[in-house]
Amino acid sequence: MSAHFRPKRPVSGVVVPEAARWHGRLAARIIATLARLLASSLRWHWTDHSFFNDTGTEQRAIFAIWHNRLALSVFLYHRHVARCGRRRRLAALVSASRDGGLLARVLELFQVVGIRGSTSRRGAPALRELVSAASEGCDLAVTPDGPRGPRYEPHPGVISLAQITQLPIVPVSFRLGWKWTLRSWDRFQIPIPFSRCDVVFGEPIWVPRSTDEIGREQSRILLKERLMALTRD
Repeated sequence: MSAHFRPKRPVSGVVVPEAARWHGRLAARIIATLARLLASSLRWHWTDHSFFNDTGTEQRAIFAIWHNRLALSVFLYHRHVARCGRRRRLAALVSASRDGGLLARVLELFQVVGIRGSTSRRGAPALRELVSAASEGCDLAVTPDGPRGPRYEPHPGVISLAQITQLPIVPVSFRLGWKWTLRSWDRFQIPIPFSRCDVVFGEPIWVPRSTDEIGREQSRILLKERLMALTRD
């Protein structure tokens, strides 16, 4: 985990996220190693409609990527966004469940801060921690349809996050030439080694601080439209 930002410790009476146990930490290290090997074998192709083609940009953002494309998300950041400056750091929203504990440990091995929470567990504290991370200069990453779906249906939390932090939402997706698709609720995608991976960063969405409930819903629908325009299963 980054030494520059750590979420505040929970106070008494709140839900404490489940941490990975020793076997989970071991599994996380194995997963991280295999993920690095897999990512190094892919044939990457990039299209950017945001502002990250400018390697000198200091603009921070909230990256929104569908839950079923989590397998490569950290590599999208490190290979394309982090090149815009050595000081860039990423904080990602991760479920407070036991599975989330494993994912948080994997992210930690990639120097990503895992902030634990979801719409059903620890939502308000997680939102506060994400806002705090943004104030410390972190980019943020969320899966707008996670952790339980429905698939490809954004929850409103990401819109509230953008409104509070005044960071733009950058929709991100990719298409794999060869992949395994799991029989999970999100149809989780795992790339087959040496596959082509076409990555697209979409146009940013800004949510003004003065936006009302109707405007937030319009922004949520716009996010879905832009993400779906980038998504090819």
